[in-house]
Amino acid sequence: MSHRAVRVATAAFVAVACVALSPAKLPAASSCEWNNVERVIAIGDVHGAYDRFVEILKVAGIVDNELRWIGGRTHVVQLGDIVDRGDDSRKALDLVRRLERPAQAAGGAWHQLMGNHEVARMLGDLRLVKPAEYAAFANEDSVRTRESYLRTIARSASDRTELISQMPLGFVEMRQAFGRDGEYGRWLRQLPVAIKIDGLLFVHGGISPEVASLGCEGINDQVKRELTSDLEKTRANALASLTARADGPLWYRGLAQEPDTFAPQLTEILSKLHVRAIVVAHTVTSLNRITTRFDGRVIEIDTGMQPAYIPDGRASALEIRGGETTAIYVDRRDPVELPKREGSSPQPVAVRR
Repeated sequence: MSHRAVRVATAAFVAVACVALSPAKLPAASSCEWNNVERVIAIGDVHGAYDRFVEILKVAGIVDNELRWIGGRTHVVQLGDIVDRGDDSRKALDLVRRLERPAQAAGGAWHQLMGNHEVARMLGDLRLVKPAEYAAFANEDSVRTRESYLRTIARSASDRTELISQMPLGFVEMRQAFGRDGEYGRWLRQLPVAIKIDGLLFVHGGISPEVASLGCEGINDQVKRELTSDLEKTRANALASLTARADGPLWYRGLAQEPDTFAPQLTEILSKLHVRAIVVAHTVTSLNRITTRFDGRVIEIDTGMQPAYIPDGRASALEIRGGETTAIYVDRRDPVELPKREGSSPQPVAVRR
């Protein structure tokens, strides 16, 4: 779909389907901190690479061959960007949603974080949606659905011809599904941007010096507000919002790209957040392997899971168990050095604060 058609169709969709809706009433934000967790598995960007996503979950001992939870008390943290760039993002989203309850029932947890591509889709930026992602939402009524939708936005026959030629079946259904009251939109708007586990902060993009003082809960609260009660304001000037601005937690690349001289600023960021290190995704590592920077205080885990986007990339997972940290790949495991954790219990039990 051309950028012009996306803008026209998205603007019309928002006007027709969203403006009249009242903001969803969400519960107050809960604490974003867990301590004494015996095992953590963190996974970076998926981008519709469903098969590789499943493969690394199996290798990490999270699901069996029937995709049932076998992770026990493990806490899985997926750092966002499940959608865009790859064909099977809906399948990956559905798998995550299916695993949340059995993980909790087993004494573990699935922590799904928000990525910038989930936010882009909720705000109507569809430039990186693949044709198969639209097709995953198409059904036997999609032709009629599209015709009905076009009648509300096409101002002329030529307008209609251009739009229909560039609007795949499933477009309307996907926009509805990621809308404020849609099946995926409601779920995504409940997700945190950042969480802390045993002194480590997990976030999709990174924490910039300008944002660090908000703290974990402050970041989560503000992004949730911008995507719910303040949604129209956010859409009107997205780049001014914490959700979409370049130094916000979903888009910031500084922790992966700043020179080594950035170390003193990183020290201040960690101090404000009360953590020993930050785990980030979003920026694919140069060697497509899990990488640390600043003496292990930044851990980069986006290794390019989607082959259509990163041909020589790979699936990976970061395992944190007690005092040992390991980079897990399909074909190997490598040790990772992190700053030491203080006051760890010899027999940890997951406790949410």
